[in-house]
Amino acid sequence: MYLELDRLSKQFDGKYAVHDLSLGLEEGGLLCILGSSGCGKTTTLNMIGGFLKPDGGRVLLDGQDITALPPERRPVSTVFQSYGLFPHMSVLQNVTYGLKFRGYSRAEAKEKGRRYLSLVGLAEREDARIGELSGGQQQRVALARALIVEPKLCLLDEPLSNLDAALRVRMRGELKRLQRELGITMVFVTHDQEEALILADSIAVMSEGELLQLGSAEEVFRRPANNYIASFLGLNDIVWKDDGSVLKVIRHGEKG
Repeated sequence: MYLELDRLSKQFDGKYAVHDLSLGLEEGGLLCILGSSGCGKTTTLNMIGGFLKPDGGRVLLDGQDITALPPERRPVSTVFQSYGLFPHMSVLQNVTYGLKFRGYSRAEAKEKGRRYLSLVGLAEREDARIGELSGGQQQRVALARALIVEPKLCLLDEPLSNLDAALRVRMRGELKRLQRELGITMVFVTHDQEEALILADSIAVMSEGELLQLGSAEEVFRRPANNYIASFLGLNDIVWKDDGSVLKVIRHGEKG
């Protein structure tokens, strides 16, 4: 496995936020960690990114044990829910910020930054300030900034949750396109069942710090491992393609 979590555990005030979690992800895959608030999904993401130290277990990436490495020494980028953009910088300066620590000249950084802005559809906004952008545009800037350093792994902590419903649907498609186009390995945390279904190659369902089920989107939605998962996922009717991907999601109350 390209990414492997080996019996990860984390406690707060004597209570497990994550307990004995083991899972793996192949290179180039997109894993969604799915669960309700407080299930341990963001704690898991923070341990992968190095922002929290596990109480037990290991994080391995591309054959290397990175458990003890600080965030800045991990070949990992993170897109936070709040995006974490710098309001005093232009769009291009935000996107190229990480390159200044990697030996790029100013000209090289600008050239690469413009390439990634074009990739996310913001080539015309390189001189704009962050406050001049819509929520969807800010999300694209954050994504370009995370991807431009060519990480081995990209982590996303509910990055679409601040967008309105219509924009969220559009950005799912953009995110999936970028992930496929660049071949980047991603771990995506969400509480949104439809988001996980549409984006993920594999889904890890968590509850109260425990991994309840790990499988492909089709496996998890067609064959939930227990009644809790069935109840948690049972919001929509799903029309599947022959290859196991999703053709259409019909919300209850809608007509197919």
